[in-house]
Amino acid sequence: MTNRCEYLRRMAFTGYVVRVDYSDIRELSRLLRNAASNLNQISRRVNETGSIFADDIRDLQGKYDILRQTAEGIKEKLAKI
Repeated sequence: MTNRCEYLRRMAFTGYVVRVDYSDIRELSRLLRNAASNLNQISRRVNETGSIFADDIRDLQGKYDILRQTAEGIKEKLAKI
């Protein structure tokens, strides 16, 4: 809720307020920034050298797997609300 009036209105109509924990979403956002930064660094290297290293690809795949798992966890938690 963004302000006190909205809170009071919701309490008057429903009698309860759902409080959402955004820590998982913040973690997902951090992981996305990290993966995007890594992808940017790799793309710069590819543009400079004309080749890409297998370790870079494996690193990105691992980070995207973590992102996917985190997103699935958030989706499951939101479905329970």
